[in-house]
Amino acid sequence: MDAFQAIVLALVQGLTEFLPISSSAHLVIPSLVLEWPDQGLAFDVAVHVGSLVAVLYYYRQTLRELAVDWFGSMAGQGATVNSRMVWYLGFATIPAGLAGIFLEQFIEDHARSLLVIASTTLIFGLLLGLADHHAERTPGDEPLTFWRGLFIGCAQAMALVPGVSRSGVTITAALMLNMSRQDAARFSFLLSIPIIASAGGRKTWELMGLGEPFDVPMMALGAVMSGVAAYACIALFLRLLDRVGMRPFVYYRIALAIVLFSIWLGS
Repeated sequence: MDAFQAIVLALVQGLTEFLPISSSAHLVIPSLVLEWPDQGLAFDVAVHVGSLVAVLYYYRQTLRELAVDWFGSMAGQGATVNSRMVWYLGFATIPAGLAGIFLEQFIEDHARSLLVIASTTLIFGLLLGLADHHAERTPGDEPLTFWRGLFIGCAQAMALVPGVSRSGVTITAALMLNMSRQDAARFSFLLSIPIIASAGGRKTWELMGLGEPFDVPMMALGAVMSGVAAYACIALFLRLLDRVGMRPFVYYRIALAIVLFSIWLGS
């Protein structure tokens, strides 16, 4: 993989990690259409680190407030909205963690085909459209609760299947629960932190176990480009969310699914 390929793949990873359009659906295109080599485990670790740093930095003030209130509640100062949010995030992460433990190998063996990615890109794109239509017809402002958070967490577990989109399916679930678009996106992005961290940690452990040398400058390039793209993506997405809604992403997913189906039919 040369520097140009690294930059393109890192930008794609950073942009699609938080947009509801599925990173796996986009990362499969360069390898299939351009016949680029697999990015490799080391580069995968690097771009995950970049995305994680981006979301941590963007929500640094929020995370600081969550931590202060949570530790305060543990010290007997009483529960707050922020301290309860920490528990909601923790419990909402469990379904995806369990699914990863018990289903990852099955998904790896049976659900990484182009047909599956094209199908899930289309189906979950249409579900996102239905949820956004519901949000437009019945604008909601329901607060986050334990059970709403757990439902969103169960939806997140489905994102192990390529093409579903972690951010897309969690925002879809939140909108169907009558949460506002901003609250849905905020919880989705905060929920990404333990998932990205755990995935990056696991891949780092695998990389260390291989004991193979890796290209440090290329990893640094991937981490920086992915981080910059992810940060810009989060900021722009949240700024435009109430104005444009989810419809542009729904149309985009439909178009992407058509492209993927066309590649599959021609292969």
